[in-house]
Amino acid sequence: MGFFDQLFNTKPTQSENTTKASNFTWRTLEDITQLNALEKLSEEKLVVIFKHSVTCGISNMVWHQFQNEIDFNNDYIEMLYLDLLAHRDISNEITRRFQVLHQSPQILVIKNAEVLHHASHSAIHISDIKRFLPE
Repeated sequence: MGFFDQLFNTKPTQSENTTKASNFTWRTLEDITQLNALEKLSEEKLVVIFKHSVTCGISNMVWHQFQNEIDFNNDYIEMLYLDLLAHRDISNEITRRFQVLHQSPQILVIKNAEVLHHASHSAIHISDIKRFLPE
């Protein structure tokens, strides 16, 4: 996956000593052109976008809780982090492209360029993502 590693920056989930899945890596969405690669990647793996407003207390709470629940690696999934304050244009394009109304915090679960599931605020749960992963 060298091409995708170059296209998407990485973001560690937590410090090594507290991460349940030490091999898990976040990708960051920082350029609107990455969405085309994301759709292509979704043909190979489950893709999850986490939209996060870094100045919102609720968004921060959900973000930290979400990270603490991750207990899988990147074998079958890529999770992408979107900082809404820095990249609202990308969020707007996600809304247009996938026809999912913008909220924050929000996750979108994408496979084969289609949104299988989306949720926001307290409805964001790892279990809703894991049900789309192979057993």
